[in-house]
Amino acid sequence: MLLEQLLNGLTLGSSYALIALGYTMVYGIIQLINFAHGEIYMIGAFAGLLLVTAFDVNIFVAILGAMVFCMILGMVIERIAYRPLRGKSSRLSALISAIGVSIFLSTLMVLIRGTNTTRYPEDIIHQTTYTIGSIDISSLQIVILLLSACLMIALQLMIRRTRIGKAMRACSQDLDAAALMGINVNRIIAFTFAVGSALAAAGGVMVAVYYNALWPYMGTMAGLKAFCAAVLGGIGSIPGAMLGGLSLGVMEIMGVAYISSSYKDAIAFAVLILVLLIRPQGILGQKISKKV
Repeated sequence: MLLEQLLNGLTLGSSYALIALGYTMVYGIIQLINFAHGEIYMIGAFAGLLLVTAFDVNIFVAILGAMVFCMILGMVIERIAYRPLRGKSSRLSALISAIGVSIFLSTLMVLIRGTNTTRYPEDIIHQTTYTIGSIDISSLQIVILLLSACLMIALQLMIRRTRIGKAMRACSQDLDAAALMGINVNRIIAFTFAVGSALAAAGGVMVAVYYNALWPYMGTMAGLKAFCAAVLGGIGSIPGAMLGGLSLGVMEIMGVAYISSSYKDAIAFAVLILVLLIRPQGILGQKISKKV
């Protein structure tokens, strides 16, 4: 029973981790909390549904198509809503703009799809249950865990081993110095939004298929919980976002299983408060000291 709940928690936590990566990458470079990120996760789920129903593709093509669509959407949002405010006004203006984009995207999806819950076709993935010892694991859980792991490993390799990854790390250290060294800062920021949006879209499709439900406001709570996961792991730290997402998913499922399902949504915010009180920089975050 405990091992099965742990597996369920890792499955849920992997989706939180994929969304949290978008938060932490954007914050690491421009110190902005992109509160529209949860809505990108939601739109990714609907983009996957459109591909499945309209073009009869399999789940992997649907995930890939949703990732491409949300990459473009993320760059458009950055260009229209965030870039004009960067360096010309306070961070509060960008934060308000992010909230406005979030409301706009969810309302737009309500106008297009309505507020009713939508489902993926039942035969989108042929589920098989495997029994390993006392643990039952479905083929869908295996797909979600493996695909999430592959995406997170690919992101880490890209940041550590490629030129654009080095440019992203340089921008996260000092945007002005990176620009003086010849790095196209605007292009790097747009690419960061694109990668984060693609990961959120992949998480959206997998969660929608796993729970077989999606609706226009599904990104609101998921986005907030992923933000809590990013803070838990250490906002600005990519390994921290992965660890925070997985940890939060496990804690949430354990709370539901052994305490009460009524506290499902409260657990994430209770963890956030405790982290801010005990270790504000998060598990893997570094304490930053400012010289006066």
